Amino acid sequence: MSRIGNKPIAIPAGVDVKIDGTVVTVKGPKGELKNSFNAAMNIAIENNEIVVTRPSDNKEHRSLHGLTRTLIANMVEGVTNGYKKELEVNGVGYRAQKQGKDLVMNLGYSHQVIMPEVDGITIEVPNNNSIIISGPDKQKVGQFAAEVREKRPPEPYKGKGIKYVDEHIRRKEGKAAKGGKK
Repeated sequence: MSRIGNKPIAIPAGVDVKIDGTVVTVKGPKGELKNSFNAAMNIAIENNEIVVTRPSDNKEHRSLHGLTRTLIANMVEGVTNGYKKELEVNGVGYRAQKQGKDLVMNLGYSHQVIMPEVDGITIEVPNNNSIIISGPDKQKVGQFAAEVREKRPPEPYKGKGIKYVDEHIRRKEGKAAKGGKK
């Protein structure tokens, strides 16, 4: 049995959940999320909790059971508290700023890197070296943060680039100086 799939999801106060066949809509203080799930999974609301059950014990249903429950739990968590990814910009002359709805970054290229804000995501730049990406949809927040990081990933020698705040970069030693010419 799926340990994760069997856990019911508590519905917090202020969150409205509607189940229409395979489509689950979750409304809360941070926004509204709508997702469609596999028709084989049975999703129901019992005693102010969302319960996901599977019809059989075959491999596909076992895989989908925990996945469906986790995705719905992430939706509920997203509309209540939201998700946040913090990025750090390291390097001489590297900086980020917000111009209107766009994230404008100087990353050592001959041009500025401009990324427009996506629907359902907010970008904050508290200072030149940090970027905070937040929103109710865990997948969108993580994807956008990965796209920002991809513009200049951290390099292992000096650590220059964009990295997650909690990320550790394995550093390499530079070229070792030889004893001199003979």
